[in-house]
Amino acid sequence: MRQLVFATNNQHKTNEVRTLLAGQYEVLNLTDIGCTTDIPETADSFAGNAELKSSFVAENFKLDCFADDSGLEVEALNNEPGIYSARYAGGRSDEANLNLVLQKLEGVQNRKARFKTVVSLIRDGEKFLFEGTIAGTIREKPTGGNGFGYDPIFQPDGYDCTFAEMDMAEKNQISHRAIAMRKLIAFLKEEAV
Repeated sequence: MRQLVFATNNQHKTNEVRTLLAGQYEVLNLTDIGCTTDIPETADSFAGNAELKSSFVAENFKLDCFADDSGLEVEALNNEPGIYSARYAGGRSDEANLNLVLQKLEGVQNRKARFKTVVSLIRDGEKFLFEGTIAGTIREKPTGGNGFGYDPIFQPDGYDCTFAEMDMAEKNQISHRAIAMRKLIAFLKEEAV
């Protein structure tokens, strides 16, 4: 089975992607390849940050790699937290980030939001980008115990529950990451023919 490195230390994201690629690729993460560098995410877009991470692994470890950058964009907050989603409240606390979004939306009627993922693949030295988005609304308070990040306050359009109230299999059918990953997987399968 061909190996692909997912440039992340986030075990939740690694598990989601391993589930999506099960039986097709052995997905390794940064811990698996011994990468202890905190790869800087200094670009001004999801695509730029994803490319920084995949390029770092490809150049330093000589391995095919993909990386994603994902975030929540809230319409009433000028698409914040956006690229700062993981550290919106200053640190890397999911609870603090989520609470800051809720605080800023207090009394705001427009609760439209979307999750966005951009995946950057570097394979055999070539770069490719894949994007996925899912629209929804921000709930007034967190519900559900599954997922991570903003999942407890994000209700995807067409559903009456948050991401955190879904099991991983259900979320993996509709999530922004799943959409981007399906594009990546379709590309990898096509290239293998």
